Amino acid sequence: PLALANEWKAIHFKFDLWTGASVGDEADGALVRVNGIARRFPYQTNGDMRKALNAAKVRYNDMHLSHVAQNVRYGFFGDCDVAIVEAVCIREDGGIIPSTSVGNTPTYIHKAKKVIVEVNVSQPMSLVGMHDIYEPLDPPYRQPLPITGPGNRVGTPYIPCDPEKIVAIVPCDITDKTRPLAAIDDDAKAMSQHLIEFFQNEIKHGRLPKNLLPLQSGVGSVANAVISGLAQGPFTNLSIFTEVIQDGMFDLIDAGKVEVCSGTALSPSPDGLKRFYDNVDLYSKKIILRPQELSNSPELARRLGVIAMNTAIEFDIFGNVNSTHIMGSKMMNGIGGSGDFTRSAMLSIFTTPSTAKEGKISAFVPMVSHLDHSEHSVKVIITEYGVADLRGKSPIQRARCIIDNCVHPDYKPLLEEYLAMGIKGHTPQNLKCCFAFHEELAASGDMHNVDWSKYNK
Repeated sequence: PLALANEWKAIHFKFDLWTGASVGDEADGALVRVNGIARRFPYQTNGDMRKALNAAKVRYNDMHLSHVAQNVRYGFFGDCDVAIVEAVCIREDGGIIPSTSVGNTPTYIHKAKKVIVEVNVSQPMSLVGMHDIYEPLDPPYRQPLPITGPGNRVGTPYIPCDPEKIVAIVPCDITDKTRPLAAIDDDAKAMSQHLIEFFQNEIKHGRLPKNLLPLQSGVGSVANAVISGLAQGPFTNLSIFTEVIQDGMFDLIDAGKVEVCSGTALSPSPDGLKRFYDNVDLYSKKIILRPQELSNSPELARRLGVIAMNTAIEFDIFGNVNSTHIMGSKMMNGIGGSGDFTRSAMLSIFTTPSTAKEGKISAFVPMVSHLDHSEHSVKVIITEYGVADLRGKSPIQRARCIIDNCVHPDYKPLLEEYLAMGIKGHTPQNLKCCFAFHEELAASGDMHNVDWSKYNK
């Protein structure tokens, strides 16, 4: 990708960029800055790419990550012309051993007309053996995925590849460039403690075993901080069945809490990446990296009873969640794997600070400006103030529970007043007022200024 970007004046054509999820600035950033990308999917985290998506300069298809591989095999997006793959090494039979991520690579290799293998000598040979590659057949020939526990290995430690497809092998010594994670603050510590207490209560009532059930954690600083807090908790012999592995998972492994950690990619901070390489022999014994089609499989999440823990941009008082859009229109990153897990988990938990931008924005609004996860799938919400257990509750009960336990005190009166104004029915919404929070934010930059009488005419 860097070579393409550097030669863009001579090449000057646009192409589609397909990935597993987010990639480094060497791909997304470098290529979008020369206006080289026509279409992008399924997920991104790059600032320059984000600007291009929101300016409609790149066509972006935001997708559930578990859907991507099958859709590619079915040809829904056209042909896969070239697959560029980072590898630790290549076997004599053409089998490719990937480095710190798998994503959708097996399917891209399977469907690509040509394969370019970038052998990255900065990646240690200790990664060999950490992968479990299995590509399911497509319907109507698909069989049940033969995984009954996060530690089951069902495939090969390499990605099969016809040597005739490999048109180039490129040496590389560029190290991974990862994003820093925010420091773990008091709000994150409070959310971790609420989560621990919630789990203890579930164990007390016989709804969870003492070592819980396989844990999934979303990406980002909040998710990382909350999962890291479990390292100080009482739970042992934990298993992880997740998509992306961040620093918090290393904390759990270092604390001796984890039996096995299954995912599709490592996405640590720069310090976390150094920590991984410094202790790669230990971590490689605990971590299994699989194709995204398996790591994010709703079938496996349901079978294993995964506890899904994700974060979001905003919630409404009835339990609906917006994971992707700012003010309903500006794409942030994408839905990623949160939908794969939220809908199929035994317990779907969302954690978030109650406010953003120094308290000027409430994470809780009357109606989300964009819907990614409906209240039908969201079971528990946790903020620094407490836990809203939404299981078995009607819409009005959910609203009361969320306002009482999760909303910042500055915004409780406003949301109580809104609930009282709602047009009576099963879900008491007032559509004249529901976007008042967003309109006030756009006008003044502060949600504290909402005046319902201004909207309820």
